[in-house]
Amino acid sequence: MSRFDQAKMLLQVKKIQKELQKLVITVEQGDGAVKVQITGEQKIKKISIDPEYVDLDDIEQLERWVEDAVKDAITESQKIAAEKMQPFMGMLGNLGL
Repeated sequence: MSRFDQAKMLLQVKKIQKELQKLVITVEQGDGAVKVQITGEQKIKKISIDPEYVDLDDIEQLERWVEDAVKDAITESQKIAAEKMQPFMGMLGNLGL
């Protein structure tokens, strides 16, 4: 691979990284009781809890919804990032990245 091709590929990877920074994924749990927004870089932007679903006698359920929503958001974000980066993975290894 020529230096030009390497530079071109790295520019494409940086472009995808910027897209992932701007991408916001929203995941819900408990029929909308908990919503988590996460970026394509796996950074949590916001966690929303609908007060109508808060039962102080069963706070454990709310905790499970929050935990599950965060896990699902991270998984979805990782999946999208992997799909976008897949075409470059073999080539990046050749560059020592």
